[in-house]
Amino acid sequence: MPAPVPPSPPEPAGQPASDVVRWAVFGCLLVPVVLLALGDSAGGAAAVALGLAAVTVACRILLRRSARTATLEDPPPACLRAEGAHRSDRPVRVVRR
Repeated sequence: MPAPVPPSPPEPAGQPASDVVRWAVFGCLLVPVVLLALGDSAGGAAAVALGLAAVTVACRILLRRSARTATLEDPPPACLRAEGAHRSDRPVRVVRR
């Protein structure tokens, strides 16, 4: 009888950023191909590809920085928490029409 295969670990649910980056890379490759197929110049398609790649890299950097910051930060102190008018000590003003 063969040895039982251990179950594979579940895929982490908190990886939507990597999915976004994968789709962005796919778009960076697909858009120039479509532009060339529709008759655009090779230079124009290359410029679009470079622009999309730059935006993808910038977004990836920002997503990683945001994820890293979210895991490292403590909750903000009470003095920095958002407080709107509904949390103030002022009485609620009712407008009747």
